[in-house]
Amino acid sequence: MFKRREQLIGSLVMRNLRVLGLETPLLQKRLVEAWPVVAGEAIARYTTGVNIVNQTLFVQLSIPALRADLSMRRQELTQSLNKYVGAQIIVDIRFC
Repeated sequence: MFKRREQLIGSLVMRNLRVLGLETPLLQKRLVEAWPVVAGEAIARYTTGVNIVNQTLFVQLSIPALRADLSMRRQELTQSLNKYVGAQIIVDIRFC
């Protein structure tokens, strides 16, 4: 008689993505999509672009005063975004 090794499908998918080298791009996409949720809808309205380069999230904003305000909350936003995704994807945020 054999013993079954039952595993959750989510853990199997993530393990296969990791083996194929696709886990990080997937988590980066989730983090970019999480920006409006974590930052809030009011800030998301003035966001014109969000992308990740070398573990840095670049957020383009249309209002200069908002850039200054969010720069002071950079560490808090970094932690919140990483927590939302469940992994440390970014280490810094730059507002352009």
